[in-house]
Amino acid sequence: MNRAIWSTTFLALVSSIGFGQEWKTPTTMKKLPNGLTVVVSEDHSAPTFGLCISYGIGFRLEPQGRTGFAHLFEHIMFEGTPVSPKGVFDRVIEGGGGFNNGDTRYDFTEYIESGPVSALEPMMWLEADRMKTLDFSVKNLDNQRNVVEEEVRVNVMNQPYGSFYWLDLPQKAFDTYPNSHNFYGDFKDLDAATINDVKSFYEQYYTPNNAVMAVVGDVNAEEIFAKAEKYFGAIPSHPAPPRPAVDEPAQKQERRFTQTDKLAKIPALAIGYRMPPRSSPDAIAGAVTAELLHNGEASLLYQALVKDKQVAVSVDGGANWPLGNPLEYNGPTLITSFIVYPQNVTEDQLLAVYDQTLRALATKGPTRQELERVAAKMRSDWYGELEIPISRASALSHAVLFEGNFDSVYRIPDMIAKVTPLQIRDFAAKYLVPANRTIINRVPETKTAGVEK
Repeated sequence: MNRAIWSTTFLALVSSIGFGQEWKTPTTMKKLPNGLTVVVSEDHSAPTFGLCISYGIGFRLEPQGRTGFAHLFEHIMFEGTPVSPKGVFDRVIEGGGGFNNGDTRYDFTEYIESGPVSALEPMMWLEADRMKTLDFSVKNLDNQRNVVEEEVRVNVMNQPYGSFYWLDLPQKAFDTYPNSHNFYGDFKDLDAATINDVKSFYEQYYTPNNAVMAVVGDVNAEEIFAKAEKYFGAIPSHPAPPRPAVDEPAQKQERRFTQTDKLAKIPALAIGYRMPPRSSPDAIAGAVTAELLHNGEASLLYQALVKDKQVAVSVDGGANWPLGNPLEYNGPTLITSFIVYPQNVTEDQLLAVYDQTLRALATKGPTRQELERVAAKMRSDWYGELEIPISRASALSHAVLFEGNFDSVYRIPDMIAKVTPLQIRDFAAKYLVPANRTIINRVPETKTAGVEK
């Protein structure tokens, strides 16, 4: 279950508020006695709401020996409770004209709903109901285990390139278990899961003191706080699970791998550079640098590799891509380039042009015009997301989960606007170097032999 979060453009809004000004809506926050944090952002432009509950459990946080559990549990949360059997959740929200979804990322699992405000109170009741307990049955576990394993077969085993640029690349680029295991889930771990394992996981991570609920829309903050206390206040908290150590030892040399692909017709390259921590002053420059390199046909890499030298068919990528926006991570992540290239081009020929493009950025920096174009696009995308209640709720919920406050959600556009060409140049010179990268060359199976599979 995935949802794009870095998409909508709102250039008119950016122009109307000025390039360096901050746009902020009334937002308040309260923590219930059981530890659940509730964030409310009032927006009376339409009689709708967006709700997001984020739990502090994601791919990198799942226990060792439980690969894929965070994602598996996202599915199990839709299997119903003893009070609200499977299907009730969907019927209530969809019957009221709304929709719901869930997704798992490195540092959180979120559940989102949107609809007319008349559906908000029933949705809060239902979210509280599945925070209290679930319908723990072998049938439900087997059902969703099979669903997840089928996702792996469809999205990985039976697709050209098998998602190697976001599934295999981190496993090669990082060294510690939290960041380098197969977060989609090894079948042996998924098959070994028991009902007791599921209950234990739920009691550890799906507890109010490990969650943040954000509500955005045509609501009154005090009324939402009262409803949160009414529906969630009696849910007991549990001892918070210790956060695993996610820091990585410094990478000292380039890592290169070759894999064969029985379904791919032409080769592809995945290149990942380790990003600085999100709290680092370099992080915002890294996010903008990644967009300069990858954002559309005007990007530096597309122009160099596809348009000019014609050593590539397509270029995609970005920071924390494709599993989140460039600023929404809470542990090690990568700037990733995913490049599909013709059979008559060698890996070394492609990398020569690629490296030349990065060296130019590291020595000269971008032009002011290039930087302003990308910064305006990033800011307009961010404002566009904040205009959508469900997207704003998601951003607010994640920020509070990571930082304990929501201020960064409203500061990000101004931070982007302040990035300079010199910062981009320095970031590229410091981080976009061979010693900080991992490369996987994925080639059609018939092209070469004796390589990793």
